[in-house]
Amino acid sequence: MKKVIQVTLVCLAIFATYIFFKVYFSDSDKVTTEPETLNDQLNQKTENNLIKNLKYEIKLNRNNQYIITSDLSELVYINNNEIVKMQKVKAVILGQNNLPLVIISDNAEYNKNNHNTKFRNNVIITYMNNKIFSDKLDLNVKNNLAHIFENVRYVGENGKITSDNIKINVLTKKIDIYMNDKTNKVKVNKN
Repeated sequence: MKKVIQVTLVCLAIFATYIFFKVYFSDSDKVTTEPETLNDQLNQKTENNLIKNLKYEIKLNRNNQYIITSDLSELVYINNNEIVKMQKVKAVILGQNNLPLVIISDNAEYNKNNHNTKFRNNVIITYMNNKIFSDKLDLNVKNNLAHIFENVRYVGENGKITSDNIKINVLTKKIDIYMNDKTNKVKVNKN
């Protein structure tokens, strides 16, 4: 009887050891579960980076303010810089006289470190009764410059202007209008 119990215990120990190794050291389970877990984590990170109705308000100096909003934004990191990719964008620059310079575009990339913004696609700049239409606008906040380029058209009370580039000092509202090729001339149509 003792031998039967001993043989049963040895068989039970071998069976328990086999189950233990099968459960904890089996390679087939590890290969299939880890990639699914990593993909789930990546999907969660991407979904967490999307923000609806985002708004930034930046004090440029004592008298000037830069406000930018978007319907949908995504946070990405490029070269240790946090970049906000925005859709349906509106930016307002308020100067000393509180007359807003408004920029609207389909897309923009806002750099959170230096506040520089690249507006793209259907860019419209409005200041008082003047409008500028273009495909691209690069705003350099440190230098207070807006560089408007590609398919630039200006419409104002005194007429229409077509050019390659317009640069605006967003604080003083000083404007430079010029062509890429110096031999071409800026086209002006007076009303």
